[in-house]
Amino acid sequence: MKGREFSGSSRGTNHDETTNRKRHPAVSEALRIVVLDGDQTGQELLEQALRLLSPNVLALELEIERFDLSLENRRRTSNAVVRDAARAVCDAGFALKAATITPEGAGDVGSPNRILREQVGGTVIIRTARRIAGVTPLGGVHFPISVVRMAVGDAYGAREWREGPAGAVEEVALRTERITRGVCRAVAEHAFRTATAMGGRVYGGPKWTVSPVYEGMLKEELDAAAERHLDVEYEPVLIDATYAGLMLGAAEAPLVIPALNRDGDCLSDLVMPMFGSIAGAESVLLALDEHHEARVVMAEAPHGTAPALQGKDIANPMAMILACGALLHHAASPAHPQRARASQAIYQATMEVTAAGVRTPDLGGHASMSEVTGEIAAQVRARLQAASKDGAL
Repeated sequence: MKGREFSGSSRGTNHDETTNRKRHPAVSEALRIVVLDGDQTGQELLEQALRLLSPNVLALELEIERFDLSLENRRRTSNAVVRDAARAVCDAGFALKAATITPEGAGDVGSPNRILREQVGGTVIIRTARRIAGVTPLGGVHFPISVVRMAVGDAYGAREWREGPAGAVEEVALRTERITRGVCRAVAEHAFRTATAMGGRVYGGPKWTVSPVYEGMLKEELDAAAERHLDVEYEPVLIDATYAGLMLGAAEAPLVIPALNRDGDCLSDLVMPMFGSIAGAESVLLALDEHHEARVVMAEAPHGTAPALQGKDIANPMAMILACGALLHHAASPAHPQRARASQAIYQATMEVTAAGVRTPDLGGHASMSEVTGEIAAQVRARLQAASKDGAL
């Protein structure tokens, strides 16, 4: 595994060479992954996850480029490092990101996630919560639930302002939000594709009755996608009823919930703890081509930087490790089947280690973050070595 680290700028790449590499993967056997460093416990978890990408574990040829997206470096470079990182991600096609701090001040550097999503052309975020063996879920939920949400627009990046005397009862706060039909179509299409892959149904939707023009655009695209995917069960439900349904037994089979940007953010934070921990599932950002196929994949943990856990070696590394598995899944191809096997080994080992009782405190265990990671890495290595001896590789 080769590595580079960048604090302020990315390495330039010839456009023709990049195009040739993407069209003909055999030109470059190494899988290039851009690693985006972050803050606090988010960075600690990233370092743990990178243990899984070691050639001693996966026996894959990887080329790692690193960019320092810590709050300190974003401030120092006035976000230039984020824009440089975004260009590298577009070039490589695959990225692994640590959680980062978004400062509250209006005049500060803001969210690197918004810049990255906009500059790589990200449109869809998929977060799939699944049963964690040995952990009792809330409400008897056993089947996986995927939240497929907008990655850009809606409440995030909206223009907002206030009018009237400051502090007076007549002061008014206003916000101008926007979504595009293209993003609505991408969310709808990937909701149905995800449901096909899971063997589940598309359930939920926006509040289209109250907002037929704005939120109704997503509903229109969901209805159109349902006509294209007649083999997938489709149950449109208003967002408030979706929340209630999750609590009252709607998840008696695998579910895929399509959502606006902020609705999906909130839904994720509800759905994942239903299975035991917000750190039990990966988050995948997709930038899509004209056929809605992924051209850029950025995987990360869906949780924040967890400053209260920093330095204690007790944070749950599952989400960041599963993010590695997600990247390898998307990077797999007929020319590189070993990446699919490595991805499968990561998913299986992560769940089996948890089932065996090696868990961090958030899942009722007593193992440290590094101990859990070590056990998962050992199982992944053993699985892949056994498969190699059997001729599967």
